Amino acid sequence: MTRRSSVFPIAILLLVAACATPPKPPPPPSRDVIVLLPDDQGRTGAIVVSSAGVERRLDRPGQTVTVEAGSPPGPLTVMSGEEVLAIAGPALAALPNPPARFILYFKHDSVCLTTESHALLMTVLNTIRARAPVDISVVGHTDTVGKKEYNYALSLRRAKTVASFLIKKGVDPSVLHITSHGKDNPLVPTGDQVPEPRNRRVEITVR
Repeated sequence: MTRRSSVFPIAILLLVAACATPPKPPPPPSRDVIVLLPDDQGRTGAIVVSSAGVERRLDRPGQTVTVEAGSPPGPLTVMSGEEVLAIAGPALAALPNPPARFILYFKHDSVCLTTESHALLMTVLNTIRARAPVDISVVGHTDTVGKKEYNYALSLRRAKTVASFLIKKGVDPSVLHITSHGKDNPLVPTGDQVPEPRNRRVEITVR
């Protein structure tokens, strides 16, 4: 009896040892690759990547840095366009088109477009047709010559003139948002009563 009872606990210990699983290895540290991409005009801003008390500033298109959790950022490098597409191509392809923006200029105290801007109208129309946008903002502006109330009305007439042209060419009126800023928000800041041609405009944004 004494021998049999001494064997039983040993058998239990062996069974537990046989069923035990080895501990899982710790997961590898997370590793991120950060790439600075230009906008649709080829421009970039700048970002600062900070980790473990070390900072790296990225301010060039395609500039990249690798960061692992708890470690300083790696050295800055620059990716080629092919490398950027290999990493971020599917994500970039899924992005919506950036807004298309146009500025149409007008003659002094008038709703008549300049010759150059009149020629641009067909480019605006073709862009709208190609994109089938859900929102088109048409914002009228004036220079600072004249009274505020008069300029508000004038810039609204300018915006409506452009919108009317688009509607006649088949653009859905429901996607047009027409507003007027008058002499506020000049493209070229000036003092009051300054006849600046670049401020006599309608800005169109196609989204």
